[in-house]
Amino acid sequence: MKRTPLENWVSGKIGNGADPLTRERIEHHQRQMLQETLAWAKAKSPFYRGYLAGLSEREFSGLGDLYRIPFTTAEDIRQNPLHFLCVSQSEINRVVTLHTSGTTGMPKRIYFTREDQELTVDFFHRGMSTLVGPGERVLILLPGERPGSVGDLLAAGLQRLGTSAVVYGPVQDYSQALEVMLMEGFDALVGIPVQVLALARHSKGRAAPRSVLLSTDYVPDSIKKELHLIWGCEVYTHYGMTEMGFGGGVECEARQGYHMREADLLFEVVDPKTGASLEQGEAGEVVFTTLTRCGMPLIRYRTGDLSRFLPEQCPCGTVLKTMAPVRGRIAGHLELEPGITLSMEDLDEALFPIRDLIDFSAELTREHDWNHLQIRATFLEGSGEHETENIHSALKGVPVLRSSIREGRLKVRVTVREGSPGTLNGSTKRTMTDQRN
Repeated sequence: MKRTPLENWVSGKIGNGADPLTRERIEHHQRQMLQETLAWAKAKSPFYRGYLAGLSEREFSGLGDLYRIPFTTAEDIRQNPLHFLCVSQSEINRVVTLHTSGTTGMPKRIYFTREDQELTVDFFHRGMSTLVGPGERVLILLPGERPGSVGDLLAAGLQRLGTSAVVYGPVQDYSQALEVMLMEGFDALVGIPVQVLALARHSKGRAAPRSVLLSTDYVPDSIKKELHLIWGCEVYTHYGMTEMGFGGGVECEARQGYHMREADLLFEVVDPKTGASLEQGEAGEVVFTTLTRCGMPLIRYRTGDLSRFLPEQCPCGTVLKTMAPVRGRIAGHLELEPGITLSMEDLDEALFPIRDLIDFSAELTREHDWNHLQIRATFLEGSGEHETENIHSALKGVPVLRSSIREGRLKVRVTVREGSPGTLNGSTKRTMTDQRN
């Protein structure tokens, strides 16, 4: 098994020379870069100038003092994104506007300089070398029509690898996308989990890529298993979000979790309620700090994602940390009754093994003091007529639902249609809607 290519890359970025990379060297670099980032943000960003005014250099001497630095939240960015800028607007090369699922009011705007985008291209170049090599072809099913969009940056990274890329964009017409795959013959495919599953089921095993990288949303184990079953391909996952600069971490050949951009980003896992730092192995909210971004640095940014650092070393042998696959979002866990919560991830794992299911939505309502779960499922054309009972059976297999359904505290309604998945643009995540208030 090959060691993750990110290790040599991180080693080169932190100036490790000929010495082997160690955790001590990584953390020394992160401490230095964090201090530089704090100084830069306090000097240049109107937001951080005020936000960090009470933090002195004497109070922060190492990574163990991170708890002294206040968190940055999505709401902070929504309130006045321009106040985060550390450069003039003329130096901004790309602005990304995020309309978050289920959020009303102002969107988030994230700003990148050309140098910031170069950091992302460099990461994509190195990270993708696990999947493909020179002379191979990749189909990118992510937004890429604009310069600096995620698909465009990924294509640029692949070009440096000597790999050709076709930026198709999110799939709207599955027959057309399959025709492109059959004609072009791609070695690898990068896309949104639900869309790639729909494409695979539509393909009936044809045009199989050798490897697939899933990104932009929670990746259910059930989808990974189905893709391997249909196409016989190796399925990798990537963790990132726009606020990180699109890229955060990617799996190695072991495929047991993400290895992170530790030269560019400092990751933590904290208790979602108290904000206290957690030990390796403990699950909590992912928090990150940009270490090398100049346009719009973010310091201790709360992602809302749930994960943990694995305490054991990755089988690939790297000294880089391994983050377990993200298990969904904090906001996506809805309380059915005291002490019992349900998430979209629970439903994904239960329903996507159903043959020819390609997408579904979930909504919670309350009628006559009872919770009602509405599932609207989409199947391939000609395959959904008798699937309602299969969905009911699968839901009864979800531990948090079993007793609630059996004892009548939760009513389930299922509607089925045939067609294509709902529109997904890569920047919004599938969520369960709560209409009980």
